[in-house]
Amino acid sequence: MIQTLQAKEIELRYLIDHFGLQFVQEEQFFPEWQENLTEITDLQKQLLDQVRAGYFNLLEYPPMLEDVVRMAVLDPILFIGGFYLAPFHVKSEEPIDLFEEDDGVVIKGRIDTLVLHNSLWVMTIESKKVAFSIEEGLSQIIVYMLSNSQTKQPSYGLITTGGSFMFLKLLKGERPQYATSKVFITRNPGENELYQVLRIFKRLSQITIA
Repeated sequence: MIQTLQAKEIELRYLIDHFGLQFVQEEQFFPEWQENLTEITDLQKQLLDQVRAGYFNLLEYPPMLEDVVRMAVLDPILFIGGFYLAPFHVKSEEPIDLFEEDDGVVIKGRIDTLVLHNSLWVMTIESKKVAFSIEEGLSQIIVYMLSNSQTKQPSYGLITTGGSFMFLKLLKGERPQYATSKVFITRNPGENELYQVLRIFKRLSQITIA
């Protein structure tokens, strides 16, 4: 009899024990979030400044739930980056199944946002309400990335609460390995860190469709 688990209930320890998941801390494993980043235009910066200002405004009217994070922060960034235009397309609430054949288990879930190029996953995005830490979504997004049928190329992902953003890279192989970027914080003073988020978005999309 097949046992069904929900992706949002899976913990990181489960993925380590059942899939052999490994966390890689060496920088050379995931240089893509730092090297050869795409520059963005002054107009894109102005629009991202508006996204940041809108985020601060929303914080004054809690609760800031997951759907609001996606609508007010994530969706505008995808629009500014051109991810609603060809050759990309975006799906929301995409269902996934991850089979664990040895134990007769299937893990089910729905991806918040999936950016696609043909059948290639460019970015899996998990958005959480602002009260959550991005660590809350780590195991869930890795489940989604493991369900990707593309095994020869890396998968890339993003977790965001609207206030923080962290990119991931996953290589499946016999023992799946993953690494993370630094965490980008919307509230940090100085240059708007959403600029860097968009630069990385665009760089990863270039790599995956090359």
